[in-house]
Amino acid sequence: MKKLSLCILTFLVFLSAVNAQEKRIFNETDAQKEQRLAWWVNDRFGMFIHWGLYSMPSRHEWVKSNEHITDSAYQKYFDLYNPDLYNPREWARQAKAAGMKYAVITTKHHEGFCLFDSRYTDYKAPNTAAKRDLIKEWVEAFRAEGLKVGFYYSLIDWHHPDYTIDRVHPQRPSDPKDYDKLNKGRDMEKYRTYLKNQVKELMTNYGKIDILWTDFSFPGEHGKDHNDWNSLDLIKMIRKLQPGIIINDRLDLGEYEDGGDFATPEQYKVSEWPTRNGKRIHWETCQTFSGSWGYYRDETSWKDNKQLLVLLIESVSKGGNLLLNVGPTSRGTFDARAQDRLKGMGEWMQVNGRSIYGCTEAPAEFKRPDNSLLTYNPTTKRLYVHLLDYPLQRFELPGMKGKVKYAQLLNDGSEVKMRGTDKGDLALELPVRKPDVEIPVIELILQ
Repeated sequence: MKKLSLCILTFLVFLSAVNAQEKRIFNETDAQKEQRLAWWVNDRFGMFIHWGLYSMPSRHEWVKSNEHITDSAYQKYFDLYNPDLYNPREWARQAKAAGMKYAVITTKHHEGFCLFDSRYTDYKAPNTAAKRDLIKEWVEAFRAEGLKVGFYYSLIDWHHPDYTIDRVHPQRPSDPKDYDKLNKGRDMEKYRTYLKNQVKELMTNYGKIDILWTDFSFPGEHGKDHNDWNSLDLIKMIRKLQPGIIINDRLDLGEYEDGGDFATPEQYKVSEWPTRNGKRIHWETCQTFSGSWGYYRDETSWKDNKQLLVLLIESVSKGGNLLLNVGPTSRGTFDARAQDRLKGMGEWMQVNGRSIYGCTEAPAEFKRPDNSLLTYNPTTKRLYVHLLDYPLQRFELPGMKGKVKYAQLLNDGSEVKMRGTDKGDLALELPVRKPDVEIPVIELILQ
C-alpha cells in the first residue's frame, strides 16, 4: 500500500512538472532571457511613434471608433493623405538628441492603414500620394543614428472586411442582439491568415527588428482574445523569424510565463516594481505628452518638461523603462510642442543621463529622502539622488554615514561637501543657487 501511494505521489509530482513545463512556450532559461533583454534594460528610454491617417482629422487615433465613422466616410483621409514633409532622419536625430536609445513605430494601427508596403492589402502608404514604403525609410534612418528599432502592429483592424465587429469597432451596435447580423459574411479565420502574413512580412523584410508591440487583446463578451489572433502560433513564428526580438505582453498569453517579455502599464505611474507570482518582472510604461497617441491639434493637456522627467526618473527608480510617444502631423513633422518637450528632456539627459542608463531601483538599505527619487547603477555601484524640490543648502541622507566615498553634482561634476551626523545620517552642503537643470542630481560614489 505504501509503495502504491509512493508511486501515485511520484506520478503526481511528474504531472505537476509537466504542467509547469507546459506553461512555457520556449526552451529558454531565465539567464538566456536576461541576456536577450540586456540592452533594453540598460537603455531605459525610448520613443513611441503613432502615425497614420488619423493624423488628418487630428482628434485622437481612435477617432474612427469614437465617432462611429464608416469606411466610406473615412476614405477621404486615405485619398488625400500626403506626408510631403516626412523626413525620418530628422525624427531620428530628435529622438537621439532627447536621450532616447530605441524607437517603436505604428506600422498599422486599429484603423487598418499600413505605413509599409504589404502584399496583402491595397490600404497602404504606397497607394497614397506618399507612393512609397514609409517604414523602410524609417528603419534606415533610425538605424543610421544608432537607435534600436521596433514595430507596433495592431491586432485590431477596423478596415478589413473579414474582421468581425466587436465592442470597440466603429460599427458596433447599440443592441447586442445585432452583432450576429452585422457579422454575417465576416470570417475571422481569413483575418487571422491576413494578420499572420503581415506580421511575417514585418519580421522578414526589414532586417533585424529589436522589439515588437502587438496591440491589443480585450477578452470577454463581444471582445477578442488569444484565440482570435491565434496568438500561440503567432508568437512562435515571430521568435523563429527574429530570435533576439523582445515582445510585449498584449497577445493574451498570460497563462504562459514567457507569453510576453515585459508588462506594459499604460498612461499611469506604477506605485512599486510590478511582480508576477511574487517575482519581479520586466516592465515599461508607455506615456504620451498629452492625452492621445495620435496627433491631436486642439489638445491642451500637455505635460511640462519636469513632469516628463519625473516620469522617466520614477520609472527607472522602480526598475522600469519609459516609452514616450510622439504623434506626428499628417504632413510628417513633429509639432512645435513635441519638439520643445524633446529638446528639454535632451538638455537634461545630456548631463544627467548617467543616472538613467544602466540604472534601476536602489537597494532597500538606501532610504529615499523626502522630495527626491533614487536610482542605482549596480555595475558602477553609484547611487543617484534626484532633487525634485531643491533644498536650501543642507540635505540629509538617512543612515548613510560612512557609506559614501565622494559626492558631486552630476550636471557639472562639482564636489558636494559632506559630513556624518550624530544620528548616523549624512549631511550634504549644497550650493544656495540651484544648478541650471530642471531636476538636479547628486551622484554618490559609494564605499
